[in-house]
Amino acid sequence: MRARGKSLPQGIISGECSKKQKDAGKMTTVKKIEVAEKTPVSERRSPKIFLSGSIRGGKQLLETYRLMYDTLEETGAEVLCWHVADPELEKVEMEMTEEEIYSRDMGLLVKSDALIAEVTVPSTGVGYEICRALIKGIPVLCLHRPDAVVSAMVLGNLDPLMEVRAYPTEKLLKQIITDFIRTLL
Repeated sequence: MRARGKSLPQGIISGECSKKQKDAGKMTTVKKIEVAEKTPVSERRSPKIFLSGSIRGGKQLLETYRLMYDTLEETGAEVLCWHVADPELEKVEMEMTEEEIYSRDMGLLVKSDALIAEVTVPSTGVGYEICRALIKGIPVLCLHRPDAVVSAMVLGNLDPLMEVRAYPTEKLLKQIITDFIRTLL
């Protein structure tokens, strides 16, 4: 059996431990290797991503949201919060109550493996989603244009689950997203 291009000893793949490994306290390590390495990358579950961006104040970034959505799809990620990139979103949300919007978004957030937020345009909603994700232990990637005035609450957050990156070009934006998704696999 092969994992990540390397052959592993049969004992490690199957989760078996020798007496020496057990005595050295390596049983847990071997089990983690088994779980991570046993399933080929092509068969692993796609990461579920909550895509966040300013809706009411960020219409000018709709093309960026669409690019982010398309990039996530190209990486094989499942975008749970696709409506951020939908040009018809405001019309759809006009038919929903505030409670329905909140319930939909929080329901999708708890099902997510990670949150990716475009934070160039300040948004109370995006900030709230970032905070909720961190409280729930969900990794967060915040992206912004280099000339953006990003909140100190985002830039100053040292939570190890949060990463903030500027993207000067669409090419770099795509690369940052792709690299982040790879860390989730």
